[in-house]
Amino acid sequence: MTTLRKKRGLLTSFTIFALLFSCTDGRTIDEPGNLVPKTVDQDSSLPSIRVNGSLLHSEAFGPENGTLIIAIHGGPGGDYRYLLNCKDLANKGYRVVFYDQRGSGLSQRFPKNSYKSLGAGAINLMYDELSSVIAYYRKSSNQKVILLGHSWGAILASGYVGKYPNAVQGIVLCEPGGLKWDDITDYVKESRSFKLWSEILNDAAYIDQFISGKEDQHEILDYKMSMLTSKNDITGEGDFDPGMSWRSGAVIMDALFDVGEEYNSDFSKGMQNYNAPVLFFYSERNKAYPDSWAQKITSDYNHVEKVKVSGVGHDGIITNQNAWNSQTKPKIINFINNL
Repeated sequence: MTTLRKKRGLLTSFTIFALLFSCTDGRTIDEPGNLVPKTVDQDSSLPSIRVNGSLLHSEAFGPENGTLIIAIHGGPGGDYRYLLNCKDLANKGYRVVFYDQRGSGLSQRFPKNSYKSLGAGAINLMYDELSSVIAYYRKSSNQKVILLGHSWGAILASGYVGKYPNAVQGIVLCEPGGLKWDDITDYVKESRSFKLWSEILNDAAYIDQFISGKEDQHEILDYKMSMLTSKNDITGEGDFDPGMSWRSGAVIMDALFDVGEEYNSDFSKGMQNYNAPVLFFYSERNKAYPDSWAQKITSDYNHVEKVKVSGVGHDGIITNQNAWNSQTKPKIINFINNL
């Protein structure tokens, strides 16, 4: 056993011990705020909006009437904290909107069956939510709307404009794994190291001896999901910082992957009808995203500009300050100004 492994084991044991035995005031392990941060329906001090029967963690920056940029985080089940460099765009006069998708980040949680019972329509639930977020922040019918999606967020943005080809004036995409389900699953397999994940899953299994969650025990499942977060040398995230996120949404991630697997979700559907410009970023250090993969994925878009961001991996397109300032942000500003 390596020294690092021993340290991780000791830290995990100490954390579990503290959680289980130091709560002398009678708190339970899955009580809100004990394992993971509270969601907006549990903490009214968090910025939020209510759309489609869901309370979403959300905030916006910049002039209300500026071009609307909707930042869409990855996952499914991630949160927008790692995208906050995009706040810089507000200084250019744009209105930048962030939101945690339902069941994700600090937004309200729902039972797994609330998604699974919709069948293939679970994806439409995510599109309807995005439509409602746009409508909530849009101040006039002539206010331009840009979608800026990363990873799963780029997949969701692509499917949205395929369904509503005239709803937005442009999309900025950062490394969507794929649009067709077979491509998505191929990318997930290529971007995950067996050695890496066996180590992490072993740690997660160890936690199962102390903390086991049923299907809709969100606090426990979200906590365990956070234990699967690590650097990934395949996708080029050697400097990954877990502090870049607030909270994982394990249930919605599981539900949407189940739906994709069962119904063979196709996010390229209708893409031939979308004729607005697409700005497409991919990274130099992501070994699962070579030039050939970028070429394959972008073949579904009618008008696309590809940009390879040097020196970073999957998340670094936005999270790496140097790459953001020198490569990604200038390209986005130029793209929007030319719409």
